[in-house]
Order: sequence, then C-alpha cells, then structure tokens
Amino acid sequence: MRKFTPWSLAALISAAATNLLHSTQTLAQESAAPLPSVTVTTVTERDIAPELSFIGRVEAKEKVFIQARVEGFLEQRLFTEGALVKEGDLLYVLEKAPYEITVAQSQADLAGAEATLKNARSDLSRKEELRKKKVVSEASLDTSLANETSAQASVMQAKASLRKAELNLSYTEIHSPINGQIGSSRYSVGNLVNPGSEPLATITSMDPIYVNVPVSDKIILEVRRNGSITKPTVTPTLTLSDGKAYEFPGEFDFINTEVNQNTNSITTRAVFPNPNHLLVPGQFVNVAVRAKETRPALVIPQSSVQKDQQGYFVLAVNRDHKVEVRRIEVGEQIENDWVVTNGLLKGERIIVQGIQKVRPDMQVNPIEEGA
Repeated sequence: MRKFTPWSLAALISAAATNLLHSTQTLAQESAAPLPSVTVTTVTERDIAPELSFIGRVEAKEKVFIQARVEGFLEQRLFTEGALVKEGDLLYVLEKAPYEITVAQSQADLAGAEATLKNARSDLSRKEELRKKKVVSEASLDTSLANETSAQASVMQAKASLRKAELNLSYTEIHSPINGQIGSSRYSVGNLVNPGSEPLATITSMDPIYVNVPVSDKIILEVRRNGSITKPTVTPTLTLSDGKAYEFPGEFDFINTEVNQNTNSITTRAVFPNPNHLLVPGQFVNVAVRAKETRPALVIPQSSVQKDQQGYFVLAVNRDHKVEVRRIEVGEQIENDWVVTNGLLKGERIIVQGIQKVRPDMQVNPIEEGA
C-alpha cells in the first residue's frame, strides 16, 4: 500500500482544490455565457400545386407557302416584307392579258354552242311534228334527236372551258389564305413564275401559337393513370429568355402517339395566346407545368434542408430549446420551398439561419423568422 508523506498529501490536496476551483469557474463562465441565437421558422401546411419544368420550342400554328398556280410574269407585289397580313389581302398580281383573251375565246365558243343547240332543238321539234303526220321517216327523227344531244354536250363542254379560263384568270391575283406575318419575297416584279417555281413567300400565323414540349414517357404514364389524357389536369406557363414570366397561360391540346426512341420522351403540344407577338416560331422557352387543383402539404424553406450520406435532414428546436436532428423525406420544389413528405409535423420549429454554429443537444436561443 502506498504511503503519503505529509508533504505529498498536502500537494495532492492543493492540486485537487485548484482543479475544483477551475471547474467551478468554467461552469460559472459557461452558465453566464449567452446561448447562441438561431433563426427558426415554423413548419406550416399550405395548399400547393405540384410543378414540373421543361424546355419547349415555339412553333407556328399555321404556315403557308404562297405558290403560283398559273404561269405568268409578276406585275405587282402589294405587301411589305415582314408585315402582318390578313386573310384575303391581295399579295401578288400576275399579267392578266393572256388569260383574259382565253376567257373571251371561251365565251365565244359557248355562245356558238348555245346557238347550235338552239337550232338543233328547233329542228327536232319540227321533225317530231312532221313524224306525227308521217311526213318524215323515223331515221330522220333519230338524226335530229342525236344532233340535239350532241349540241347539248357541246354547250356543257364550252361552259367547262369558260369556267377553267375564268379560274385561271382568278389565279393571276394571289391572296393571303390566313392571318399572319409574311416573310421575304423570293421573286421581284418582272420575274416569270409558274406552278413549278419555288414558293413566292411564306406566311406564318402568330396568334395563337404552339409550344412543343418533350415530356418523359414516365410522366405521361402517370398522367394516363391519374386522369384523362385528353383533358389534362395541368396548366402550362412560360418563362421567356430574359427571365420574365409570360403573362398568358396555355392549354395542352395534343399528345403524340409515339415515343421518341432516342430520348424516351413524348412530344406534347400546348397552345398559347400571342396577341403581342412576343413568341416567335423557333425560339426556346422554359415551360412550367402546374397542376390545376391544389393539395395540402407541409412546406419548409430550402435553406433549412441539409444532406449527408444518409439523406436529407433538418435541425429542429424542441420545447426545451435544444437542437435535434430530424431525418426527412422531401417531395417537389415549390419556388424557394421544399415539400416534406415524412419526418416533420406541422407546428415544429426548424433552424433556417445559424445552422453552422450549433450542434445536436445544444441549447439555443430561437428567434422566429421575421421577428
């Protein structure tokens, strides 16, 4: 058994007293130090509309290539390139003289055919009266009847020729078939054009306008399971290249019947009003697809969510103002918030600022966000 000398025992007592005093001072200092302040927010429940984001491409609802239907020299171009045109506006005029002459010839042919028919009918009428008196033979009557039928056919043929001539004459004036914006003219006044020529110009409709959106086949499959594919329960909205939201919502009106084998996606189409012509065919836009009907969900700020190898978690503050780690499961992102599907309850407090200066089981001074 170890023996202590009076000197060593005194030294031990002195050291123990010193350690006790130091520990007491440390506890006193810790208890006197203020608790670290953290900003907390209360887990709330609100109605949300789930949203998905895609990249879409704008496409014209109608695109018409203006083509010459008869041959002729361009005499007039009656539009400004790049301007808006209305349905029925006169765009081009081809030389009319050759077709006016053809119309006049066809009118003359019709008049001659009608005169021949009139004469044949008169002859047939006389032969029928004479045949009743047995003055003419049956063969002569048959000949007059055949002449009358032939004259009728000639009139019909002349009328068809006149109609064709008038139609060709009408084709010398080229009108816009739709409302839209017309592009540049490929031909100038004086050029010879015909039905085999390249399109004279192109007209693109601007309002309304389409946006094509490739969507994963998995999402389409979910839509087919949860609702009618012909009456989507979602509303598409757009964000333009300058980051500003497009003011008019759209409506899906078409879903393709085949999956793109290269991308495993299905092309869907939404139609948007475009009265100010902000949307131009060919441009890319960000498409947000949001559910029309809302549902309640727990929502927390994204700034409060952390992630490690085990998954997502937040730091909560309990009733004793102590920090607790809460493992959570998250759903979709709604703007700057995150939907929580499991791990938190409504009314609990979570830390959104000051996360880096606290640790589990530490007592803190919680300050409500916005206080």
